[in-house]
Amino acid sequence: MRFLDKLAKDGFQYYYNLDSSSLVDMSVSRGETKMLDSGGVLLNTSPHTGRAAQDRFLVRDQTTVEDVHWSDVNKSVEASQFGLLMSDVEKYLSCRDLFVVDKYVCADESQRVRVRFVLEMACHALFVDNMFLDANDSTIETFNPELMVFHAPLMNADNGEYGVRSGTAVEINLDKRIVVIVGTLYSGEIKKSVFSFLNYILPKRSVLPMHCSANIGSDNDTALFFGLSGTGKTTLSATKNRRLIGDDEHGWDEKGVFNFEGGCYAKVINISHDNEPEICAAINKPNILLENVDMSSDGLDFASTRITENTRASYPVEYMSGFVASGCGGHPQNIFFLSADAFGVLPPISRLTSEQTIYYFLSGYTSKLAGVEQGIVEPEATFSPCFAEPFLVLNPIKYAEMLMFMMSTQNVTGWLVNTGWHRGKYGEGTRISISVTRSLIDAALTGNIDDVEYMVDPVFGLHVPVQCSNVDEKLLTPRELWKDKHKYDENAESLACKFENNFRKYQGEVSVDISLSGPQV
Repeated sequence: MRFLDKLAKDGFQYYYNLDSSSLVDMSVSRGETKMLDSGGVLLNTSPHTGRAAQDRFLVRDQTTVEDVHWSDVNKSVEASQFGLLMSDVEKYLSCRDLFVVDKYVCADESQRVRVRFVLEMACHALFVDNMFLDANDSTIETFNPELMVFHAPLMNADNGEYGVRSGTAVEINLDKRIVVIVGTLYSGEIKKSVFSFLNYILPKRSVLPMHCSANIGSDNDTALFFGLSGTGKTTLSATKNRRLIGDDEHGWDEKGVFNFEGGCYAKVINISHDNEPEICAAINKPNILLENVDMSSDGLDFASTRITENTRASYPVEYMSGFVASGCGGHPQNIFFLSADAFGVLPPISRLTSEQTIYYFLSGYTSKLAGVEQGIVEPEATFSPCFAEPFLVLNPIKYAEMLMFMMSTQNVTGWLVNTGWHRGKYGEGTRISISVTRSLIDAALTGNIDDVEYMVDPVFGLHVPVQCSNVDEKLLTPRELWKDKHKYDENAESLACKFENNFRKYQGEVSVDISLSGPQV
């Protein structure tokens, strides 16, 4: 690259594929992070402590104008405006020391994508080193990247010519295969921009990209856990009796499931050894990157929300005990949709028909939780198609059709799991215990609730087991837990109406059977 060649002439340099220990030391010496006793580092990303969803843009050009599902999520910017921003980013980066990291995404070698990251700060080079797959045999001359990511978090994009709305910009040029991130220190923008790119190119290869975690049991049975941030993907897939494939992003092709990444980016607010022992062990190892965890003279306070509720830890997947080294698994036998229901009316687990699986996949219901996006203070009901709307590039129907095809060729059972509230709505009830959720998921994975009696929820039409070992039967029917049954009915009907109103946009694009498999008001 020309501007990298120009660095040395102007008295600057770039560091290529430094090891994680060196990046830790440099991030501390450069004043970017604070050293932790574990040998990791702590980064404060304020004021951006979550994704800047309103500042994400895709370049509209002849290649993408018909392909991309343009919306309030996939906002467009003209190629000429992107060109101006890219030119100024190159000028900005060319007058400072840089970090260049070459990595792969997609653990399946036949689907592998080469990505080059050009970064302003050592801490983000550490994040990239932790999160993506090693390209140990690469050189800067021979790597030949298929995607370039330029990261300039300290630059301000507040220029009227760029077509953006603030000093922050996350722009993806799908045709040129370039990502530009400006004006935000939040590391999650890096991984989710790469994920957006994969959501565009992989369906063209007959690969279904999925916002899910994945693990493998002792019988080599693969399970997938879909859900938005804060619903339990990372926590519920990290368990001592199953091996972790990955915690967030996967592909599914004719051979099976594979991880896109080589690391984990776990939420660590209120993390405890009792509930998340594997993750607790991982984040106490060297070279991890903690984000926005409050630290005082007494040490780290994982319960503090002073900076944000969206506290994070980045670490290599091999820090998890029993991880799957290949990053690959077979075809899934069970798929779990995790919804943090703030209304407190969904059952803790429901078995889905094939039509319901597509309905709830397209609905992607959860409660948007505080801290993951800028401006969210209280949880609110939200519908995110495929549990991934912020990162989808194509029409959600495309991904749903791919899921329907994959499930029709394999023996897959779909489950809807409420990881949110019961005994009342948010603010009145309580969060469902993670131990209860784990027991229910274990029962589904082992087949222990395959042959028990099921009841059909009268509002949502969901098939709910009436008993499960190690779980109080009263917890399985949420209405019985509410003191005020009339209030439960009102909340259930309210949520059912939200489902119905949301799904109207898919009428005519899915079968009548799928449309009728949702709640009936």
